[in-house]
Amino acid sequence: MKGALSRASTVLATALSLATALPSYEPPQKQPTQQVAIIGAGAAGSSAAYYLQQYAKQHELLGISVNITLFERTDRIGGRTLTINAYDDPSQPIELGASIFIEKNHILHDALQRFNLSKRIPDEDSDPKLGIWDGDEFVFTVNERDSFWWTALKVIYKYGIMAPRRTQKLMEATIANFLKLYEEPNFPFRSLTQRAYELGLIDVTGVTGEQLLKANNIDDRYAHDIIQASTRVNYASNLVRIHGLDTMVSMAPEGAMAVQGGNWQIFYKMAEASGASLLMNSSVASIGFSSETNHYSGNKKYLIRTKSATSESNGEEDYPVAFDNVIIANPYQFSKISAEEGVIQQTIDEIPYVQLHVTIFTSPYQYSPAFFGFTESKDVPGGVLTTLAKSDGPTSGVNGAGKAGFFSVTTLRTTTNPATQKREFIYKIFSPEKVSPEFLSRLFGVEVPDSFTTDPDEEGSVSPITWYHPHVFYSYPQALPRVTFQDPIIGPGLYYTSGMDSFISTMETNALMGKNVAALLMDDILKAGKNGCKGAEEMHENTLLDQFRSGPGSSEKDMKDL
Repeated sequence: MKGALSRASTVLATALSLATALPSYEPPQKQPTQQVAIIGAGAAGSSAAYYLQQYAKQHELLGISVNITLFERTDRIGGRTLTINAYDDPSQPIELGASIFIEKNHILHDALQRFNLSKRIPDEDSDPKLGIWDGDEFVFTVNERDSFWWTALKVIYKYGIMAPRRTQKLMEATIANFLKLYEEPNFPFRSLTQRAYELGLIDVTGVTGEQLLKANNIDDRYAHDIIQASTRVNYASNLVRIHGLDTMVSMAPEGAMAVQGGNWQIFYKMAEASGASLLMNSSVASIGFSSETNHYSGNKKYLIRTKSATSESNGEEDYPVAFDNVIIANPYQFSKISAEEGVIQQTIDEIPYVQLHVTIFTSPYQYSPAFFGFTESKDVPGGVLTTLAKSDGPTSGVNGAGKAGFFSVTTLRTTTNPATQKREFIYKIFSPEKVSPEFLSRLFGVEVPDSFTTDPDEEGSVSPITWYHPHVFYSYPQALPRVTFQDPIIGPGLYYTSGMDSFISTMETNALMGKNVAALLMDDILKAGKNGCKGAEEMHENTLLDQFRSGPGSSEKDMKDL
């Protein structure tokens, strides 16, 4: 015991002598706050704001701080995550936009826990019967309440054991490679193309889903019925018109979850936690150069002109702060932003997006069995996915919807109409064009008026549709095969997130790119720092540690005793 105390005294004495012998270290003075503009408060923009503030806090000792201004042209945060209320009743929220995420979506799942949001398991109250319809017949049906083994036997009986096994193996290997993007040394990435190549993901983005499945000896029938139904409901695309990576993402919904009350809350919480100044209904009209220069890089700062998204006036005004860095966090082709010559130094790809019609409505009626060729209502699945008919080509019908005419129709759940207190059903349709009254009349076997719901101005008008909400999204790109992708740095201090969309388009991947550009921006600040404080701090710490380790009483045994 005495020996241990003696050694401890020696170690402490050495530390004190070193502390007095080394030159004193003064932390660097606080540097000018970096002004950062983020355009768009969707998944990418909110994530970029949140992680940028987190990275700045990690480097407070270097005198680095950021002030974030978040410009959003709508009156809400969340972008393509959008929640509406059935019957306009806040107690009955429904996801209109991005509906689910999974546990392997690390950013979203971690945020769910970090912000103490309540998890909801989607479709818990939905009809458990699911069918895949080709416009002529159901090619496969399953009841989600059946046992795993019974469902597996049905799949094996029709498609054999190898097709689902090979698909699962291929999906797991592909997703495992993708998840490496989250880890050092792959994160952060200045070139998505380079990272995709290094991780072998070009091999799956460069071919169609159909080609990828054939190359892995996956049965054509299983691909046509099961996998294509998944790519249609997830990306409104047939296997011949979607790349292999999105095809595999479509097959990875295991452990699906959502946020109680709406997924938008994740991004609202991120934006709130970032401390950003939120400018809602504020549309960015242009980006130009300022006469001021960035303290760290010496580059010109940026000036932003805005206009109100709600005002009838078309007037624009200069935002009073010059920005050191700008993050464009929405698809540039839809932003209507003009850029001064020289601002954008790398051409931004203009890529075709899918125009998806999402229609949510309520009715006391169930599907007409005659629409699907049945005689009994009990035979009709509540959830209907679709694939192409035998007579269809990959581009048949409107945007490849084929004979079915839609991508999915789902009975979300039963509910109570607050006006009548009667039981009704909530339905959701994904389609390539606007749902018509004629289509709904055939689907339910009752006449639906042109107004869809009951017309209060028409005496005796009663509609089977009691509440109706249509919406059009440019939901995701047409994910055609490609091997190059938009890089996230498009100019000095200018960053872009939507290049991720043509690689994988999900809430999670947009949030990942937001986190990535935040990391790149902070990295660029550190690299461009002119005061060298980081190197000084590390040199001081390392010198002290090295001398401490080489002094008397610093052996591994002595340290353990201490």
